[in-house]
Amino acid sequence: MSRPPLNPAQDPADPGDDGPATGRGSSAGVSGGETRPLGIVVISIVVVLEALALLTAAVLYLYQLAIGAPVASFWGAVFTMGLLLAFSAWLFAVGHFLFRGYRWTRAAALVAQLFVLTIGVPTMTGGLALAGLAMVVPALAVIVFLFDKRVVAFASRTGGSGAAL
Repeated sequence: MSRPPLNPAQDPADPGDDGPATGRGSSAGVSGGETRPLGIVVISIVVVLEALALLTAAVLYLYQLAIGAPVASFWGAVFTMGLLLAFSAWLFAVGHFLFRGYRWTRAAALVAQLFVLTIGVPTMTGGLALAGLAMVVPALAVIVFLFDKRVVAFASRTGGSGAAL
């Protein structure tokens, strides 16, 4: 017998659901008796750290623009700062919703890690071995964990449709 998909918007502890909470989940926010796999935690931490790195780069960009550091194109630098902020916000969202078990986040995390690899490998082979390894090793770990069967099973929730207005 198959069970219906879980609605991430509903808290299984609410008495208004199919019944009172049974306390089967051992991790906060995890329902259906499932425990959050270690791979989900590792992936979420790496993705959030990458988001923090992009946010730091955006803040440094802003600081450099504020002190009047020479740039080839002022508006190009503003655009780059905007992209860094947008990608940082996106990665924060991916890390958060992956930790909660949403299905769409696996693809987003994979694409982000492929981008990190396209920057990390040339950095590593271009003479900055430690900086390159700091990008390549976590990205490879995330890619391996993304295809773990426990991670795939946990991150298979779909967003249920809410009430229509």
